[in-house]
Amino acid sequence: MTDTEIVAALGDIPTTTLADLLGRERVMDIGVRPLWQPVPRVAGPAFTVSCPPGDNLMLHAAIHRAAPGSVIVVESGDLDHALAGGNVCAVAQRRGVAAFVADGLIRDLGEVRALAFPVFARGIIPIPGAKKAVRPLNGPVRCGGVRVEAGDVVVADEEGVVAVPASRAAEILQVALAKSAEEAEQTLDDWEKAHRARIDEILAEGGFEG
Repeated sequence: MTDTEIVAALGDIPTTTLADLLGRERVMDIGVRPLWQPVPRVAGPAFTVSCPPGDNLMLHAAIHRAAPGSVIVVESGDLDHALAGGNVCAVAQRRGVAAFVADGLIRDLGEVRALAFPVFARGIIPIPGAKKAVRPLNGPVRCGGVRVEAGDVVVADEEGVVAVPASRAAEILQVALAKSAEEAEQTLDDWEKAHRARIDEILAEGGFEG
């Protein structure tokens, strides 16, 4: 499979499945969440951006440079200023950007919702940031507690945001597909029986009686 095909196929995998396979360190914290519902699942290679608190220049630069299909991932941590608003999201969408995943805030949520442009962030605030701080694009960033490098496959849906390392994307996809196929063949009765046996075994090992 090509890299593009791998990304597209990962977009069909729920983040819950990916989280089971990758563990906590690849799952962003609960503060980075969809800002409107129902949000579609999105997947794309990360285009990474670093913005210092109070400044959004490099995100505004990124929307003109990210390749179509990219998920723009922003390190910021600023809870006092918006990184982007409706027009920035509209231009990003028009240029084919799949979504924003931002460790920060946006504004103009009504416009963004009307566009149906997926934004996963910490919230909203009406105050815009400045545009002064020049930083390199596509360097390693930390977003929602997860280290993300350019090209990592970001998958986001209503359950959360997972960053799949680019070097493991093909491997994780194959394991996820096998896991999904196995689960699809399992009835609820089968699941309940296996679940009960597993829980009872753990309880017995812990000395539980009842």
